[in-house]
Amino acid sequence: MQVDPRGQRFAAAVTSVVLIAVLVNGNPVLLAAQALVFALPTIFGLRFAPYGLVFRLLVRPRLGPPAETEDARPPRFAQGVGLVFALTGTVGYALGISWLGTLATALALGAAFLNAAFGFCLGCETYLLIRRITTKNHSNREVPA
Repeated sequence: MQVDPRGQRFAAAVTSVVLIAVLVNGNPVLLAAQALVFALPTIFGLRFAPYGLVFRLLVRPRLGPPAETEDARPPRFAQGVGLVFALTGTVGYALGISWLGTLATALALGAAFLNAAFGFCLGCETYLLIRRITTKNHSNREVPA
């Protein structure tokens, strides 16, 4: 499956706004809602991403088709990474370990902001690095005679 990278940046921008709101008020419910937003595309695929749906229905028709598309696997992995940080932050805030909630939320915000502002998807790059490492390791193994 291929995705429009502009949709990924749009989702990262909305995510950034949500995570800023969480950092301002320390609300575990809002962070849990963002975790759900991360969980849907991680589990079911990017076509189920709530912010992606908003992009496809309201924004993309005004922009026209993308100049290029990208493989959906790296952004889907990135959503999973976001999910881990959002769940960690939610648990931190809910248990009264506010430093953990704040740290996890701030790290997720940093990654989302990089994508929104500069088109650099940290989770996507991590996925590609893992793929290169695991593919290289598999190709260097000796084949038994």
